[in-house]
Amino acid sequence: MEDSITIVLNDRDLLSGVCGVNDRNLRVIEGSLGGRIAARGNEIRLEGAGGDGVKRFKSLMDSLIALVKEGEAPSPEYVKALAEPESDASKEEEKEAIIQIPHGFGRVYPRSRNQTAYMLNMKNYDICFGIGPAGTGKTYLAIAHSLNLVLSRKFRKMVLTRPVVEAGENLGFLPGDLAQKINPYLRPLHDAMESLVPFEIIQKMEENRSIEIAPLAYMRGRSLNNCVVILDEAQNTTKEQMKMFLTRVGEGARAIITGDITQIDLPRRSESGLVHAASILKEVEGLNFSFLHTIDVVRNPLVKKIIEAYDNAGKEQ
Repeated sequence: MEDSITIVLNDRDLLSGVCGVNDRNLRVIEGSLGGRIAARGNEIRLEGAGGDGVKRFKSLMDSLIALVKEGEAPSPEYVKALAEPESDASKEEEKEAIIQIPHGFGRVYPRSRNQTAYMLNMKNYDICFGIGPAGTGKTYLAIAHSLNLVLSRKFRKMVLTRPVVEAGENLGFLPGDLAQKINPYLRPLHDAMESLVPFEIIQKMEENRSIEIAPLAYMRGRSLNNCVVILDEAQNTTKEQMKMFLTRVGEGARAIITGDITQIDLPRRSESGLVHAASILKEVEGLNFSFLHTIDVVRNPLVKKIIEAYDNAGKEQ
C-alpha cells in the first residue's frame, strides 16, 4: 500500500473546519500518525506515514468531513481523542455516548475514553459520581446530559445545587434576595447551560419551572421525584450533607454528583462528604463512580500543564 494520500475538498468552509484554526487539527493528526501533512489550496496531503497511517488518515478525514458537514467545529482536543487507536467496541461506545440536546447548538462528543465511560454511566445508572480535576468536563457533561433528558421530556425538570462554602461572610448578610445571594455560587452551572442551548430556551425553562437552582441547604426535607439532580462541587459537602442529599433522590429521579477532591475548601477538621461517599459506597449496586484524570483535561492545554505542576509540587512536599 502507498504511504501517501491526497484528500481534495472543494468547499472552502469544509476545508477550514477540517483543518482547524491555523491547521491545528492537522498538526494533531500528524503527531499521532507520523509522516508529514500539508494543506495547499483545496488539497490535504499526507506523506511518509506508511500503509497503516494512510488507512487511519483516510478514516479520520472521513469522520471530520462528516462532522463539519453536520455543522460541528472539531477542536484539536477532540481530534486528538479521535486519532487514538481504538477497537471497534470502543468506537461503538463513543457513538452511544454522544449527547444530542433538542434545540441545542450541536452534539456533545466525548473527548477521551474516560469521558466516554462517564457519559455512558450517566445514562445507565440512577446515581452517578464524576470525580476529577478542573477542566475534565465533569459539570459540563452532567449539564448536557440533564438538558437532553429534560428537553426531550424524559424527565420533568432538572435541579442544580451546590454547597455554599462561605469565606468570612454569612449568606444571610449578602445583599439582595435569595436568587441574587446565591447567583455567584451557581454561576458556573448557568455558564455551562448557556454554552449548550440558546439563552431563550433557558429562560423558558426557568419560567415553566423545568429548571430549579438552589443551594444545597435548601434540599433538606425534600423528596425529588421524576427529575435529574446535579450536585456540583461535591467535595465541599460534609458527610452529613452528602447523606442528606443522596437520601433526597426520590422515585423516578436521577442524581449526578461532581467534584474535585484536590480542591476541598472545608475547615481542616471536616471530612469531605465526597471522599467519604467514595470510600463507603463503592460496592453499592445501582450507583457508579467515574474517575477523570489530568489526561482528560479539555480546556486550554496550559490547564493540563498547570494541574500537573501542582500535582508534582504536592508529591515533593
